[in-house]
Amino acid sequence: MALNRGYAAYANNKIMTASPAELTLMLYDGAIKFCNLAIAGVEEGDIMKAHNNIRKVENIISEFQATLNFKYPVAKDFNNVYTYLKQRLTEANIKKDKEILAEILEHLRGMRDTWKEVMRMGKAGTTKQVS
Repeated sequence: MALNRGYAAYANNKIMTASPAELTLMLYDGAIKFCNLAIAGVEEGDIMKAHNNIRKVENIISEFQATLNFKYPVAKDFNNVYTYLKQRLTEANIKKDKEILAEILEHLRGMRDTWKEVMRMGKAGTTKQVS
């Protein structure tokens, strides 16, 4: 039990001290994890596991949408992608379709990898400015 409290404290500290960019990366990682769990639920015939994890992915995508800054034109493009993913998640949830979930997973991984690259480039740019 003490180990669980220690891990919870560590996880909470990690979140509380993360930069906005790191939090975004954590959300992408979470969405990928929950999408994988939803696929496992479909494969296992565990409808509730699939449903609950699809809803978690939907909630993360809703959070991404809620934080878009529409003063930047790219926000509209992201909003369109997020809307599409949420529509596909709803369809996957209704049908318990792992092929749709695999498609969503591919999109999420691509977006996460792009975000990692943006973070890497941002750090490289910051290092050059400091030098």
